[in-house]
Amino acid sequence: MSRCELSGKSPQVKNLVSHSNIKTKFLVQPNIQKKQLFSSALGRSIRLQVATSTIRDMEHVGGFDTYILNQPDKVLSKRALTVKRKIQAQSKAKKSVRGSGK
Repeated sequence: MSRCELSGKSPQVKNLVSHSNIKTKFLVQPNIQKKQLFSSALGRSIRLQVATSTIRDMEHVGGFDTYILNQPDKVLSKRALTVKRKIQAQSKAKKSVRGSGK
């Protein structure tokens, strides 16, 4: 079963309701794609399995880095969580370099 590594979207069980009101359960799969997402903080691409709705959300928020930093840790996969930690470490390093120049 596929799962989005950034938003945690997974397959859902829904009912298909006929005209005679007979309910039949079926699975709705999220549209998961393998994508290379560019992190401007790290300066490289990261390959993740991401839902297309998540890609639209990323573009709305302002990019991969801001989206992954705003996501809660329990939603992210292990791979995405390591990328988030690297981005946080990189941003702390940049802030300490800027702060020491004063």
